[in-house]
Amino acid sequence: MITDISKVKIFVKPGPTDFRKQINGLSIIVQEEMELDPLNGNLYVFCNKSRNRLKILYWDKTGFAMWLKRLEKSKFPWPRNFKEALEIDLEKMKMLLCGIDFWNAHKELKFSKIN
Repeated sequence: MITDISKVKIFVKPGPTDFRKQINGLSIIVQEEMELDPLNGNLYVFCNKSRNRLKILYWDKTGFAMWLKRLEKSKFPWPRNFKEALEIDLEKMKMLLCGIDFWNAHKELKFSKIN
């Protein structure tokens, strides 16, 4: 069980994932494609091709756990490649679950004073 979610990192696997894969197949994707350690207690988020299902994989110190969410209508916003996203914070995870597409939100502009 995750005791302190604020200390957990959340990683998104951009692009569609074959949802026939279960815990073993997803943990291999984390290791080989994402080049991360599936045993470190972080959350790994996957989306199917139709973008109506999410799977979240994590190690809870005694074994793997997997969570699934299926939308009855609508689609999840989802990045297409690693340049768009890989690690997200808890606020963005909440937005993702609510259907808010923060990947296509306005980018923050930074200006400095001209001397």
